[in-house]
Amino acid sequence: MTARKLALFDLDHTLIPLDSDFAWGEFTTALGWTDADAFQQKNQEFYEHYKAGTLDIHAYCRFATAAVVRQGASKSIAAHADFMRDFIEKSIQPQALKLVRDHQAAGDDVVIVTATNAFVTRPIAAAFGVGELIAVDLVVDDAPGGTGWYTGEIAGVPSFREGKVTRVEQWLAARGLAWDAVHTTFYSDSINDLPLMEKADVPVATNPDPRLRALAGQRGWRILELFS
Repeated sequence: MTARKLALFDLDHTLIPLDSDFAWGEFTTALGWTDADAFQQKNQEFYEHYKAGTLDIHAYCRFATAAVVRQGASKSIAAHADFMRDFIEKSIQPQALKLVRDHQAAGDDVVIVTATNAFVTRPIAAAFGVGELIAVDLVVDDAPGGTGWYTGEIAGVPSFREGKVTRVEQWLAARGLAWDAVHTTFYSDSINDLPLMEKADVPVATNPDPRLRALAGQRGWRILELFS
């Protein structure tokens, strides 16, 4: 029996040439939702930790979603629509869209697997025509009398580092599948994604950071320069 083919894509700096969470933070700061100097300094600190592979994902998520939690659903959703129009849609490059669509045309299951939260990334996945998104899920205060909106905490296993492997396993299990029943290609730019790169049948270092580029060269993994 031919294995079912699965194409997994990281998002930030892989399919789009920016970090969507970082950009969203700067966008909401420009709206006056946060103190610009304090937010940008802290955001940059977290981003450096991410690039170094030392990020505390829970602390970062609380920081990154604080403005959205404060502003509430209506304002946040409206602002995100503007963010999509003014920043994200302009950043989606034809070659990235073609790569996704080529996998879809080949009959592959296409899933975006990102360490950015689902509020920020679900509309981006939709812009790529990808319905399957594995992202950091956020706790919603849905208790009686609650806000019905995000709390800033992470729900379940965050799709970050080793958590991406766990979340893909959960995605497979929900469909009655396991690793040995699929042939997996995984595209990523980041050394943080090494656990899933090593699990995939075909790891593709895509616009790789320096550490991943060096490792891909050592291991003979394909290196894809999607962006000029």
